[in-house]
Amino acid sequence: MNDTVRCVLCPHACIIEPGERGTCRVRLNRGGELVSLVYGRPAAVSVDPVEKKPLFHFLPGSTSFSIACVGCNLGCLGCQNWEISQASPEDVPPYDMPPQAVVEEASRAGCRSIAYTYTEPVVWFEYVADTALLAREAGLANILVTAGYINEGPLRELAAVTDAANVDVKGATDSFYRSMCRGTLAPVLRSIEVLQEEGVWLELTNLVIPGWNDARSDFEALVGDLASRVGTSTPLHFSRFFPMYRLLDVPPTPLATLETARDIARDAGFEHVYIGNVAARDGSNTICPSCGTMLIVRSGYTVESNILVDGACPYCGTAVTGRWR
Repeated sequence: MNDTVRCVLCPHACIIEPGERGTCRVRLNRGGELVSLVYGRPAAVSVDPVEKKPLFHFLPGSTSFSIACVGCNLGCLGCQNWEISQASPEDVPPYDMPPQAVVEEASRAGCRSIAYTYTEPVVWFEYVADTALLAREAGLANILVTAGYINEGPLRELAAVTDAANVDVKGATDSFYRSMCRGTLAPVLRSIEVLQEEGVWLELTNLVIPGWNDARSDFEALVGDLASRVGTSTPLHFSRFFPMYRLLDVPPTPLATLETARDIARDAGFEHVYIGNVAARDGSNTICPSCGTMLIVRSGYTVESNILVDGACPYCGTAVTGRWR
């Protein structure tokens, strides 16, 4: 009897022999059955501002109960959370937290949402799906923070219980994805289309890495592609890179580079473009796309003021895209 299995969760389509694991390191072939090694065993648990995800147009000023298991199906050289994303289950002591416990702790902490974040939640698919269903029943929103490297079928299943997502679109070219991430670009672009099709609130992030994806042509290609796929009302975040993991010799992203990316995105028509991981003038503030009024003022991840009225500018009445309640 051949107990070899093929995982159909993500584009790697790993063929896994008995006793072996897939690329993500957390899905094991146990006697011909594919099982998760991290179900109910998060390696990180925290209460975060929803702005840290980053989501700036989804329940601003609220907190999100954030969990992460080890593992990832990409191998980004500059991963900012590599200690857990590039770890195996036996490397990091886990919490014992089945889905019901996650929901109870989130409610106890006064959070309005649960975020599946820090690493790559698609590789702990079953844990996310079961927790998200219970969260919905308890009146909590679900947030998926992901690189979007997942097949369309499983993603649509997750989207059915997901309220908001931030997808990290790492670069504009397939060659970048292959050299930096051990992945490919097309599935990620399809994922953002699917999430929007399924009615999930969507925001996008691009981590800008000096010497890798920071040329003007990179930004122009990226925003052009994203605009054509999900429209220019989708909030876009450009985040500063810090030397991490296998890119310790790469310097932090200059503020001027992030400002250039923001200018290019605005010129392409994007209404809401943010700069993250660095202090920048108006870098995290939400501005009315019609009259320029400062609608939400943020300091770091803290909302200092929010003058939106039923999701609209109180001065000109323009509706601002988002999920404000």
